[in-house]
Amino acid sequence: MANNKKNRRERTDTLSQRPRSIMRPRFCVFCKESPPSYKEWEALSRFTTDRGKIVGRSRSGICSKHQRVLTHEIKRARHLALLPFVVKTG
Repeated sequence: MANNKKNRRERTDTLSQRPRSIMRPRFCVFCKESPPSYKEWEALSRFTTDRGKIVGRSRSGICSKHQRVLTHEIKRARHLALLPFVVKTG
């Protein structure tokens, strides 16, 4: 049991010494341009995965204000059948 604790400590020490990846700053696309609209479904489809899920803020690089607007507009476009809810596979 004591040997097990020693191994855990060694693992955490080696993990803490690992170099971290450098994050480059991402800029919100919609802060520079017009906010998203459900009418531009081609642009909205860029922020969904191939399965139809909405991409998160960390992957898309959009600020929180425009991420909320984007989510609302994607849901509106889905309701009007401009975007699919789920993509059929197989």
